[in-house]
Formats: sequence, structure tokens, C-alpha cells
Amino acid sequence: MEELPDAGSAGHGLHRLAQADCARAAVVLADAFTQDPVWNRVFEGEKDLERKRRAFFETPVRLSVRYGVVMATSPRLEGIAAWVPGRFADMGMWRLARSGALGCVLRVGPRVAGRLAHSFGKVGLDRKRHMAGREYTYLQIIGVASSEQGRGHGGRLLRHLIESCDRDGRVIYLETETEPNVSLYRRFGFELLEKIELQGLGLPLWEMAREPAARR
Repeated sequence: MEELPDAGSAGHGLHRLAQADCARAAVVLADAFTQDPVWNRVFEGEKDLERKRRAFFETPVRLSVRYGVVMATSPRLEGIAAWVPGRFADMGMWRLARSGALGCVLRVGPRVAGRLAHSFGKVGLDRKRHMAGREYTYLQIIGVASSEQGRGHGGRLLRHLIESCDRDGRVIYLETETEPNVSLYRRFGFELLEKIELQGLGLPLWEMAREPAARR
């Protein structure tokens, strides 16, 4: 059995999610990213859009419940963050199956899956290059329900992750799709490593990392 990371205590009054919470978390994240330019382009022209978007956002939640940590601001799930140790950052078929996320990928459909593979192949390679030889935590996703945005939920989730990684001396790595988020993450100590253009989508993506406090 593969080793699971220690989540630490549920600081900041946060709530740790389990498998039973995954579908509900996907609803929240699909709503949180309604205006995201990258995901809107990925799903452009798709039928049964809401079902596919929820399946898409359920995928990183299930993977992180199995191989990492998913935290919410409360049992009401106003905001959600999911992360894994860097060695589990790649979504292989075996991990998708073990986590229960394979069904989500099938519901997304082959056309969207093909777009994702084409556009994000370089993103995974960049992550490996930036983090080569380093122990790190990969923040797969963080989002706040549209009705709850601007109330500090995302900051609470980030602070919990940062405190945990500072204790363990681990780098945090993430990608973000919007420039305003780059400024937000910089306020939390993240540095921009590289800005790229997603192949086939023509949209930017920012790759960022935060060194633990002891190294800053």
C-alpha cells in the first residue's frame, strides 16, 4: 500500500474531505471556475456541459482524497483545496482507477480528454523540470463557490497548506490560469517560475512555487 501523507491538524477551523464528499465538492468547484478562461475554452462547444464539468472537477478531488489531502473551509464546502505529494502529481491510469476517478474521466468524454492531453502535456513536463530532485507538494486545485468569493475562504485554505509545508520544509508548486491570481499568490510568498502558452488553446498559464519559510 502506498504511503499517504500526514495532513496535520485541521487548522483554521477547516474540514477534511473523504470519498463520500467528492461529488458535492465537484459541484462547488464547477461553480467556482465558471468564469475561468482556460476551462471554458476546453469545454467550448460541448453538450451536457454541466455534467462534464462536474466530472472534470471531481477528478482531482478523488485523486487527492486517495493520495493526498482535500480540505474545505467547513462542512458546507464554501471553499475547497486539494493537494498531493509531488510524486503523485501525474494522473496515470492506475491512480485514476484506484482513486475512483476513472469513471469521471470517462464522463468527461474523449474530445475533452484529447484537448487536455494535447494542451497540458508540456505543463507536466515543466513541473518535473522545475521540481527535479526536490520534495514538494502539488496544489492541484483551489476554488471558492461564486456566492462565497471575497470572504477570505481561499486565504484560510492557503494558510493551512503553507503552515503545513513550512513545518515539513516542502516547496509548494501550482499552476494558475489568470493574471489576478498571480498577484494573489505572490502575496502569499509564491514566485513566478514561468509563463507559458497552452498548446492548441492559445491561452496563458503561470507556473509558480513557494519555498518553505526556512529557505526564504
